Amino acid sequence: MSEFKDEVEAADALFKAFTDLKKEISKVIIGQDEVVRLLLTSMFCQGHSLLVGVPGLAKTLLIKTISSALHLDFNRIQFTPDLMPSDILGAETLDKDRNFKFIKGPIFSNIVLADEINRTPPKTQAALLESMQEYAVTVGGKKWELEKPFFVLATQNPIEQEGTYPLPEAQLDRFMFMISLDYPDYQSELNIVKQDAIQDEKVKPVLDAKEIMAFQALVNKVPVADNVIEYAVNLVHKTRPTSERAAAVTQSYLEWGAGPRASQFLIKGARCNALLNGKYSPDIEDVKAVAEPILKHRLVRNFKAEAEGMSMSKIIAELL
Repeated sequence: MSEFKDEVEAADALFKAFTDLKKEISKVIIGQDEVVRLLLTSMFCQGHSLLVGVPGLAKTLLIKTISSALHLDFNRIQFTPDLMPSDILGAETLDKDRNFKFIKGPIFSNIVLADEINRTPPKTQAALLESMQEYAVTVGGKKWELEKPFFVLATQNPIEQEGTYPLPEAQLDRFMFMISLDYPDYQSELNIVKQDAIQDEKVKPVLDAKEIMAFQALVNKVPVADNVIEYAVNLVHKTRPTSERAAAVTQSYLEWGAGPRASQFLIKGARCNALLNGKYSPDIEDVKAVAEPILKHRLVRNFKAEAEGMSMSKIIAELL
């Protein structure tokens, strides 16, 4: 944090930047404050997010607006059943001198929108695994580093399941958050329709790539009290039916619980949530604030839960 005197000054700068980002994004995106907060939290934690919502909720516009406010390169990949891994990663082609030349695919960007990720077969979905974990891709036996910061923001339609391929658990686990987008309330929808009639507002860049990476480094340095770490790890253990700490709701309704990556993300998310609220260290409330989007896609309900209409949100609420 060379530009700042100390970590406290850097934390104050992140809080101000977050306030400015929300203000700029709200020029275009109306009534999705919680979704914006979670998306920015995952970005400052070097995490990826999966957005789940019905068509027409401005998922693509939201991600484009955030990339403009963060002054980052943006690429959109429309996932379809015939999409090939080379359509994402790039491919080696022969140039005019008959030498192989690597043509980079759309994955080589700061923000990659994987639109309707569950529309493409597992082979193509798996093309994202290495990039999401290692910030690199391997093509033709050669490793290519991706420019940082790098985020995959994927969308999924929860209604239309015909012709879709559910994401494997390993793929889902790579996403820090699963964020549910709901319909806007009446007043927000009125404002959206009114705004549509006027000219688009221009979003001014608030942060650049270098500043984002500096804030990502800051999030990793935030001190966390032992009792907060114990709470997060205990919460994850409560989700495992085979654990001696398993909660009653877990034994009744869950087939599988969350892995250690969930514990790591809970602490990382809590650190960032504290900074975005103007605090210098997280408490248990910060863990609770990020628990649902972190656990939702890592838990597997059993038949009893589905038969009794026990939603994942209800299960997580009981665990908390």
